[in-house]
Amino acid sequence: MERDRKAEHIALALEQKQASGRNYFDDYVIDHCALPEIDMDAVNLSTAFLGKQLKSPLLISCMTGGTDSARKINENLAIAAEQMGIALGVGSQRKALESPEQAYTFEIRSLAPTVPILANLGAVQLNYGFGLEACEEAVAMVNADALVFHLNPLQEAIQPEGQRNFTGLLDKMGEIAGKLSVPVIVKEVGSGISGALAAKLVAAGIKIIDTAGVGGTSWARIEAARAKAPDLDAQFVHWGIPTPDSIRQCKATPGASVIASGGVRTGLDVAKAIVMGADLAGMASPFLAPAMDSVEAVVDTIQRTNKALRIAMFCAGADTISALQHVGIRKAG
Repeated sequence: MERDRKAEHIALALEQKQASGRNYFDDYVIDHCALPEIDMDAVNLSTAFLGKQLKSPLLISCMTGGTDSARKINENLAIAAEQMGIALGVGSQRKALESPEQAYTFEIRSLAPTVPILANLGAVQLNYGFGLEACEEAVAMVNADALVFHLNPLQEAIQPEGQRNFTGLLDKMGEIAGKLSVPVIVKEVGSGISGALAAKLVAAGIKIIDTAGVGGTSWARIEAARAKAPDLDAQFVHWGIPTPDSIRQCKATPGASVIASGGVRTGLDVAKAIVMGADLAGMASPFLAPAMDSVEAVVDTIQRTNKALRIAMFCAGADTISALQHVGIRKAG
């Protein structure tokens, strides 16, 4: 049952062991500026995204929906996102389109009236009956500013009930992008996007790319746990492109705007991602447990993330996000 699967995903994602076990951002060090010549209190974290101004370059990445507990998570995330002026994505809306009684678990626009909200569907659903009409319904359900198509071939391959026909999706996503009422974003769910694919996506008219690379929650590990297949966990937990590599490959694609996600856990990770070329940083796992607690816990997580980001910017001599994108970074050691 879909509700049981969603609840199982939440429970497994809360377990620390479901992470891939490696923070690839730790391999990099931002160049230090001993004389920054700026006032730390004047460091400006704001940036623009989807035509709206954010107070800091953060996206609460797409997580969940479809259950009562997911509704509470999404409510807490939405209220906190609005209070702190950051972007928010919802979990896959597939089942809410198939079973409209589940739509209430996603309907959070009234709680976050001014910030960007991202609708979300699996790209593979375009091969299982979904088309432009379903995409517009997903957007309308949350009054979204953009639609995320998530790519999850590894998850679908291991998931017992996985849908594995990924043929022709590039052209189908491109066609939707040309007709949809809002921009389309393409993201992976934990295995990264290559420069070669980024170039194809941009050529198809999809210019916002979310890396979701290796380093964060491992859906291979989660689905292997659900399938009781530890051999698949061992073989595929590190499959894919580490997020720092994916950021750089995607950013090298002319016309691409990059959201960095996949193992972004701290404000320092956010800073490193932006130095590497990202325009925004997405975080999911760091917000899950706080969102199950309270709005205040989510706000506290955002504030701590912003504080570390501000310190990193000050010590790098960057007083704006644009300036941070021109700071140097090197391999640690």
